Amino acid sequence: MLFTSLSTLALQLGNRVVMAPMTRSRAVDANTPNALMAEYYAQRATAGLIITEGTSPSPNGLGYARIPGLFNQAHVAGWKLVTDAVHAKGGKIFVQLMHTGRVSHAANLPAGAEVIGPTATACPGDMHTDALGMQPHSAPRAMTADDIAMAVAEYAKSARLAIEAGFDGVELHAANGYLIEQFLNAQVNQRVDGYGGSNQGRNRFALEVVRATVAAIGAHRVGIRLSPYGVFNSTGAYPELEAQYLALTEELAQLGILYVHLLDHSAMGAPSVPAEFKFRLRVAFNGLFILAGGFDKTNAETALGAGHADLIAFARPFIANPDLVERLQVNAELNAVDMSTFYTPGPKGYTDYPRLGA
Repeated sequence: MLFTSLSTLALQLGNRVVMAPMTRSRAVDANTPNALMAEYYAQRATAGLIITEGTSPSPNGLGYARIPGLFNQAHVAGWKLVTDAVHAKGGKIFVQLMHTGRVSHAANLPAGAEVIGPTATACPGDMHTDALGMQPHSAPRAMTADDIAMAVAEYAKSARLAIEAGFDGVELHAANGYLIEQFLNAQVNQRVDGYGGSNQGRNRFALEVVRATVAAIGAHRVGIRLSPYGVFNSTGAYPELEAQYLALTEELAQLGILYVHLLDHSAMGAPSVPAEFKFRLRVAFNGLFILAGGFDKTNAETALGAGHADLIAFARPFIANPDLVERLQVNAELNAVDMSTFYTPGPKGYTDYPRLGA
């Protein structure tokens, strides 16, 4: 089933293989996509669907060094290089909108931007900056109601710019401890206003972003990524987690968005998402369901065959194997991944991995 097509009213895909979003830090000039990035994504256009690396809808969301943005016309022009290159190869591509929130350092932000989050508590741990090397995360400013409204509007504007740039749709990154999950997660969100303190309050920001994005570009162009039970960026489980995420997923279904992309971090050492809970989320959502996290060809086929998902996302195998779909089809050996070049500037470890027969 992995290599069969998928067709809905909104989306026609050549296979069920999704290239998962992965930060690669190659937007070296003012966080603007470039020709090298276009080459990278075009090399991988045989995926049924590509979801780009996390891309900030706001200057405030550029928390990592050299990640791309999508909030001005230079970004639109840069991303148009990418979408044109992917479409020329017959591929489909969504942009993942990722606001880093408190997972940030001020040295990585452009002039005038600031680190913000649901509360003023800094994210534990360090991050890389090109200017200062490894540094503790900067302390955020707690977002006011006006800040929240501005962030919601930024997501909607970025979604409109994504369509202008030629993307087939957008994925809202509500996983991995970034801004939307900072509001969702009770370990992080200690607010006592209407954006915290209960399942409904913690879900509020995510749903406001989804509604604004849907209003901007249509529900058929919107997906969302979730990572319940993830621990990245000091998130983690809490007693109300399953009830909260089921309520969120039911509201997402009512809004009619295209897909839910569920990430299980257990392959990276985090607690697994219980199989029963995955099934309940699958039942609660009436659109396309993408599963991600440690899949190979065999267990991907099993998940699709059992109806657990409509699409399966692969991450690191796509870094080292631009022709991953073809390799999976013929059971070819995969190239080894060079982790030392995951986030370095330039083509090494980015566009120079060999294809079959090279």
